[in-house]
Amino acid sequence: MTKNNYISHYCKIENNSIQIDGEVQFDTEKSSFAEFSKMAYKNFEIEYPKFFKMDNLSKLAFLAAELILNQTLDKEVDNEIAVVFANKSSSLDTDVKHQASITDKEAYFPSPSVFVYTLPNICIGEISIKHKLQSENAFFVFEDFNAHFMSNYANVLLETNKAEKVLCGWVEYYNENFKAFVYLVEKQGKIIHNEQTINQLYK
Repeated sequence: MTKNNYISHYCKIENNSIQIDGEVQFDTEKSSFAEFSKMAYKNFEIEYPKFFKMDNLSKLAFLAAELILNQTLDKEVDNEIAVVFANKSSSLDTDVKHQASITDKEAYFPSPSVFVYTLPNICIGEISIKHKLQSENAFFVFEDFNAHFMSNYANVLLETNKAEKVLCGWVEYYNENFKAFVYLVEKQGKIIHNEQTINQLYK
């Protein structure tokens, strides 16, 4: 018989607002994502200067992950956390910026600092480096949020002991439209981890 797994914490970022475990913890007037992310970074007193060099997708994913992991991680033992993310636009927002930098043959100046983010899974790398995570990770691209897939994938990782916990999430950013829904799945907790619950929390 399959044992239940549980969602211990979750974070939602959308409409210039941040919720942690269902409670609004930060909210601003309408502004650009760059300004919003900078204000959120300062509000939560995050200290990680590399944040400001990240592309917007990585900033979004990093913020959501940070607000969960920073309060739950035991730095000495908690590195067996897998990371499973997905979105719709992949790294398209950064891809467009990179393409613009190489289109003009007379002003051909591709930026290495932009090019490095032209893969969506780079945001997972940023989180893993910050928290020294050493377990499996994967980034998928779907037309829409796929709770069924995410639920099954996380459960398999836990049930086969590939990870002690799984950080799952939908991190979508394209042209100033963004939404992050990131949650931590463990073998103990109060919120049962299944497709129905994930969809309810995502909405």
